[in-house]
Amino acid sequence: MNDRLKYLKTQLSAAGLDGMIVSNPFNVKYLTGLDAEGVLIIAPKEMIFITDSRYIEEVTNVLTIDSEIMAVDIRSLSSYDFENFFMLCENVGIEENYVTYADYKNYLEKYKVNLVETDNIIEKQRVIKSEDEISKIRTACTITDETFDYIIHNIKKGMTEKEVAFEIQRYMISRGADGLAFDTIVASGAHASMPHAIPTDKVIEEGDVLLIDMGAKYQGYCSDFTRTVFVGNTDKYKEEYDFVLNQQKQISFGFRDNANIKILIKEAERQYQNAQYSIMHAFGHSLGLYIHEEPRLRSNVDNPLKENMVVALEPGVYVAGKMGIRIEDTFLITKNGCEALTKSPKEYTNIELI
Repeated sequence: MNDRLKYLKTQLSAAGLDGMIVSNPFNVKYLTGLDAEGVLIIAPKEMIFITDSRYIEEVTNVLTIDSEIMAVDIRSLSSYDFENFFMLCENVGIEENYVTYADYKNYLEKYKVNLVETDNIIEKQRVIKSEDEISKIRTACTITDETFDYIIHNIKKGMTEKEVAFEIQRYMISRGADGLAFDTIVASGAHASMPHAIPTDKVIEEGDVLLIDMGAKYQGYCSDFTRTVFVGNTDKYKEEYDFVLNQQKQISFGFRDNANIKILIKEAERQYQNAQYSIMHAFGHSLGLYIHEEPRLRSNVDNPLKENMVVALEPGVYVAGKMGIRIEDTFLITKNGCEALTKSPKEYTNIELI
């Protein structure tokens, strides 16, 4: 049994749970390495991954002969089999923040057990990254940096936001990414005032603010990164840009093992209030297999940062209908500080369309 499953079983036992039904695909991958659709059953005497015929060959290949997890095709199971997975069990955990009400009713009918919320027990386990996870995130960040350097030197006159977003995806994959960590944001001019703008057919023009928020996924692990550049020779929003950059520097300067998130973000909020800027979103979030993991960087999160957490830090300033500026990097928390895993330059940058 791998160390992640051993640790989880210890946590379940401490919580008074006899087993768990794991259906969140990110949690399944974390525990087993499997990318296939299905449900992982952690029972007192056995562990079973229930899938269907589309995935059974792939799953069997991943679960080696030494694995204690058995792959089962759902079509071969009877109601008797389902009930016997948790024979004599009283309490079985579920992922309450992932399971739908329909799934919940289905589990009750199939497994005949008392289902108990587990309070993100696996997500909490995922917060601290292993060396292997950090290595994969580093590679995702390197691909992201390479892609940004490529794209800002290859935006042609007449290109639209959609076309730039497509070129980002194409280049990331050419550099070894599995794909995108999330849908790329390319927002120019007034569109940049919307933090989660969707790329449109708007042509990128001289004088535009250009905000690009993107991330690569490498062997399942994500990067997150934003830069704001200025098309043509303009310094119209340099004051706002310098404010955002200074905020990122100040917050990240406080990143280290045991630094309190609430204290760090409260100070940042005070700076925003003094400058009379609105706060449109959280200052950041953890990331890993999923792009938005806990904890979030908010002033109501009274949690410490811990060594080997990976977080994205993304302060921004937005003026509705005019512009938006955001700077974001992926950071590794270390014992005495932090390391920026995305390393692209952050000085105020003007680009020329080719």
